[in-house]
Amino acid sequence: MIEQPAACRIHVEALSTAFQVQAEQWAERLELPLQVADGEFALQVGEHGLQLQQLGPDAPGPVRVDFVEGGAAHRRLFGGGTGQMIAKAVGIAQGVRPRVLDATAGLGKDAFVLASLGCEMSLIERQPLIGALLEDGLARGAEDFEVASIVARMRLLKGNSIEVMRNWQGEPPQVIYLDPMFPHREKTALVKKEMRLFRPLVGDDPDAPALLEAALALASHRVVVKRPRKAPCIAGPKPSHALDGKSSRYDIYPKKALKP
Repeated sequence: MIEQPAACRIHVEALSTAFQVQAEQWAERLELPLQVADGEFALQVGEHGLQLQQLGPDAPGPVRVDFVEGGAAHRRLFGGGTGQMIAKAVGIAQGVRPRVLDATAGLGKDAFVLASLGCEMSLIERQPLIGALLEDGLARGAEDFEVASIVARMRLLKGNSIEVMRNWQGEPPQVIYLDPMFPHREKTALVKKEMRLFRPLVGDDPDAPALLEAALALASHRVVVKRPRKAPCIAGPKPSHALDGKSSRYDIYPKKALKP
């Protein structure tokens, strides 16, 4: 059962009768009701896949995961390749494409960038609604000729990130990437829309120190934490250094050098 804050009423709805069966399947999987009269959020199923829509007169447009078009496609084609700061942060270099666990996957944007650069990615998203959007986006990406080979490098895991890391089976990831929820101050319309939808559902991450602790215990080579540029470091061990961008930075916690 999805743990919903008391103020959030969420239901599943089909955008046309053609998608009614799929809507019923998602409702059953997520243990959510089908269409209700006083819902605040709707998980909608339609021709563009799964999307989350806030309801009400001033609600922004829907949020979905799309690796084929829009921002993801633009960044894949024109985003700067291995020169991007996130690539440097996780240790991508000539002959080095680390295995990365994104333990706070969200809508999968950063994981998709790293996968497009050749990294084998594991993703954990603990909020089931966002996990459902991510699962749907990966499934649609797998059907696209240009994107299929990229999403094939993205493996979605279910569960609480801290528990999954503490009970990890098999070879550990070389790099663990964390981007915990933080009171964002960015002004862009996209960030505002996504944050407006996700804050009531997800909240901030008060367990970020435990998340960092579990990551440091599991990663074989380094942990990378993305933070707003002026935000404090996560409580706990201090990073060895940081890469600063205009609005965000990457705190680096090295354990062992990545080699080709």
